[in-house]
Amino acid sequence: MRQDIIEIRWHGRGGQGAITAAKIVANAAFKSGYNGVVMAPTFGTERRGAPVYTSLKIAREKIYDLSPIATPDMVVVLDHTLLEEVDVTHGLKEGGQIILNTPKSIDSYDFGAHRLSVADVTAYALEAGLAPGIVNTGVIGAFAKATGLVSRELLREAIRHEFSAMKPEENARAAALTYDRTVIGGA
Repeated sequence: MRQDIIEIRWHGRGGQGAITAAKIVANAAFKSGYNGVVMAPTFGTERRGAPVYTSLKIAREKIYDLSPIATPDMVVVLDHTLLEEVDVTHGLKEGGQIILNTPKSIDSYDFGAHRLSVADVTAYALEAGLAPGIVNTGVIGAFAKATGLVSRELLREAIRHEFSAMKPEENARAAALTYDRTVIGGA
């Protein structure tokens, strides 16, 4: 019997930190009362810049289903150029949610019945004082705004903890700026 599990697939490029972003969300979700948290990073022959993905399942109760995600409830895309290389919507449930880092407007995309949220995470991360291409903490802000699954403050705390030795305030600020500027659309 399937539990009430929220399945999230994260798409990025090698070196962007998709796995770290999913880990931060997993930790914050656990602290916010999701007792079931399963993260399944994908490793292999990935190289910097190559498409990569990772999976995260969260539930209020312990998760016993450790199988790979085939039909995610949502996908988080750290780089809009991946849309030209990877079908990020593969298996996405009808009405599923897409969270996309893009400089383009929400009207530039048509994902049919899927719900789309967009933010120019790359620009906001630079504004926050991060190096070019560091988008994982910013995309967490977009995730928080688009889903409401985990509080903004818990995520910022988890970001500060994860990056305690590497620009914790700048990383937290990237998430905050992105949260405030994420545009949420309908289906």
